[in-house]
Amino acid sequence: MFRIMTNQTQNSVLAAQIQIGAVSYLNSRPLIEGLEGLLPSANLVLDYPSRLADALSNGQLDVALIPSIEYFRRPGYEVISDACVAARGEVLSVKLYCRVHPGQIRTLALDEGSRTSAALTKVILAERYGVIPKTEPLRMESTTTDSGADAVLLIGDRAMHSPEESFTEVMDLGQFWYDWTGLPFVFAMWVARREVNTEGVDEALSHARDLGIANVADIAREEAPRLGISETLAHTYLTRNLHYHLTSAERSGLKLFSELAAQHNLVKPNVDIVYRDLITA
Repeated sequence: MFRIMTNQTQNSVLAAQIQIGAVSYLNSRPLIEGLEGLLPSANLVLDYPSRLADALSNGQLDVALIPSIEYFRRPGYEVISDACVAARGEVLSVKLYCRVHPGQIRTLALDEGSRTSAALTKVILAERYGVIPKTEPLRMESTTTDSGADAVLLIGDRAMHSPEESFTEVMDLGQFWYDWTGLPFVFAMWVARREVNTEGVDEALSHARDLGIANVADIAREEAPRLGISETLAHTYLTRNLHYHLTSAERSGLKLFSELAAQHNLVKPNVDIVYRDLITA
């Protein structure tokens, strides 16, 4: 049984188990399909992307599907799987809701569940519109109506719902990045701390991804009612808006993103991406 991570459950898990964290959004469901059966000795926990990054950093997790930006902020990580959450165009679940023209944004509310998308928003606004707005946090349970900022970033399942208000512009950040760079954008990837033994884990993660893609219709049918969206939308999102293979194109997108983020002091400069025993097409 998958579990949402709490301090109590973390403390009760046997230290001998490898601790694996995954994102508690629809977009990650295909990546963890059957994973418990493939790694019976592992303890799998689900949480928000930002919390997973912190848990991996402080040693509570050994392997996690973390926001890609976190790789470039904390030393000692390695990418251990060719499974990822990426987009090659419209992503649907990462949107910037603008109450003014993007070039006039002075205040920006950032979804607390996001770090990669928050950094991507800052890069786009600075590079493409020449603005560096003052930022404020937006609670993960909140919606756009809970903030009076000029623009609000929402990620995850709730960004797939139509907002309760109208906006000057709604930017799908996956589409914006692709139109701008011609490259895919990697939102999350499987990462381990360098000292962790992940023998067999990389194969299991790739196999789970393949199982998830094969069973995507069942996943959409199961998840759609819970999220309050149509089964058709859930299926389209998982099959057309998201891409789950870390290929050479995704590597190039990651590298460019890290370079742009470093130019704006959002990550450390010149961080090499280490792929542990990983060959990508």
